[in-house]
Amino acid sequence: MNQLSEQEFAIYQAAKDLAEMIEAIEGVDTKIDTLNEVRRILHEVSPMKHHPVDWVYWERSNLVESNEYNPNKVAPPEWTMLNQSIQQDGYTMSIVASKEDGVIKIVDGFHRRLVERTNKEVSESTFGRVPLTQIRKEVSGKGDRMASTILHNRARGSHNIELMSQIVTELVEMGKGDAWICKHIGMSADELLRMKQITGLAALFRNESFSQSWEVEGHENGVEEMEFENDGQ
Repeated sequence: MNQLSEQEFAIYQAAKDLAEMIEAIEGVDTKIDTLNEVRRILHEVSPMKHHPVDWVYWERSNLVESNEYNPNKVAPPEWTMLNQSIQQDGYTMSIVASKEDGVIKIVDGFHRRLVERTNKEVSESTFGRVPLTQIRKEVSGKGDRMASTILHNRARGSHNIELMSQIVTELVEMGKGDAWICKHIGMSADELLRMKQITGLAALFRNESFSQSWEVEGHENGVEEMEFENDGQ
């Protein structure tokens, strides 16, 4: 370690003392909540605080609500791999959420949370919590949240065209213009035009029941999982 200035050494010593105090806390939940708050306080003075990932905290899973939309599905083989990955290596990616009127709603990471809710071994290892990152405060409201969800999924190349078209339809019905939609979901005008054409075709089947955001494609226990997923919500 490079030689520390007097101020740096004082901070380093204070951090060690704080770690010892936290280690002495009895009760896992109290210890986790304390660590969450310490991280939040440090985040407030961080030069990187404009990046949401600068503050990741562990939230009780039953306090995190699924969104009522989702532009992607996970096929059974991929669902199995996701379970194995989290079970073996732990969570390496946080769930992205938006807090609106005191309610925490998922923007990205629905299936990562579902692993905790349905995999007993994972849930026990996280004490019933999931790693959470909150998107910037200026991104709020259902329209912004839906657009952010699509952008996250498009960036990974994982989205279902028909489910995404339904989200675009809802954004249009909410009064969002073409320029707003293109900017916030990363679409060109031509892509949006094609999406609207697809949406028009899908409207012929408006009485068909489409998959909800909580479903895992091909999973036989979808309804049971939904009831478990929405406990206390």
